[in-house]
Amino acid sequence: MPAKKVCIVGSGNWGSAIAKIVGANAKGSNRFNPLVNMWVFEEIIDGRKLTEIINTEHENVKYLPGHKIPKNVVAVPEITEAVKGASILIFVIPHQFIGRLCDQMKPHITQGVIGISLIKGIDEGPDGLKLISDIIREKLEIDVSVLMGANIASEVADEKFCETTIGAKNEANGHIFKELLQTPNFRITVVQESDTVELCGALKNIVAVGAGFCDGLGFGDNTKAASCGVADLITTCYGGRNRKVAEAFVKTSKTIEELEAEMLNGQKLQGPQTSAEVYKLLKKKDLTSKFPLFASVYQICFEGKAVQDFINCLQDHPEHL
Repeated sequence: MPAKKVCIVGSGNWGSAIAKIVGANAKGSNRFNPLVNMWVFEEIIDGRKLTEIINTEHENVKYLPGHKIPKNVVAVPEITEAVKGASILIFVIPHQFIGRLCDQMKPHITQGVIGISLIKGIDEGPDGLKLISDIIREKLEIDVSVLMGANIASEVADEKFCETTIGAKNEANGHIFKELLQTPNFRITVVQESDTVELCGALKNIVAVGAGFCDGLGFGDNTKAASCGVADLITTCYGGRNRKVAEAFVKTSKTIEELEAEMLNGQKLQGPQTSAEVYKLLKKKDLTSKFPLFASVYQICFEGKAVQDFINCLQDHPEHL
């Protein structure tokens, strides 16, 4: 069997952290081609192209500063060039851009390609919510697995121990991805309930926004725990960007969009956008009262509801949280 060529589609902080793992694992394996392409949305940093910086200094100075990316990971600014010859695609971009990017990639995808989505978000389909993996499946006509877990990018890059889950409807493909992505400090479990894994990864970001509201309002950890669950959810409620921006939203008079631009250095929030997609579905199916936290986060982010009212969604309907 020829060695499988890998392309990482995306290069933000999570994409760059994954590139550290993939580059090292591909280099040390007979199954994978040691040369890994990483598609990078071209930006100019202090007068230099970001791709040029990554390819000469082997560091994503904007999104993951202080961490060296293996030299066998090559930054490519053109998506059509990046995916050429790849048999494994790793998707790790903000979910808002996935549809357009897949359309650009489609004519350049070779037969037998498999993909894995690390994207935590959902989209609005004509009949309800649409999983990001389904968008990729339909547009590229390939098998797509997902990876979701309590994985804050900087901690993964620092090689701190964490666990994650791969959801793979095709179990054999799931184990290929496990071989490509697992390290002694990044432990992977493969399960077949791919849709459940992906949905949990997306919905927890809405809860993280609620956790940030709790912090901004000065409530204690017990209050925040009333809106939390386990593992990935707890981690993102304490250390993730959705929580951090939501806390600042309470403490300043700025909008979510302004804070995103100021605080995230070009990264995108998933929680508020996901809450909007979920709220449309809940409204359509008359279920907003059954999911008061999701509804309240949306109303605060987009409809001007007072953030001080957030606690009401915890007090009024604790059985639905």
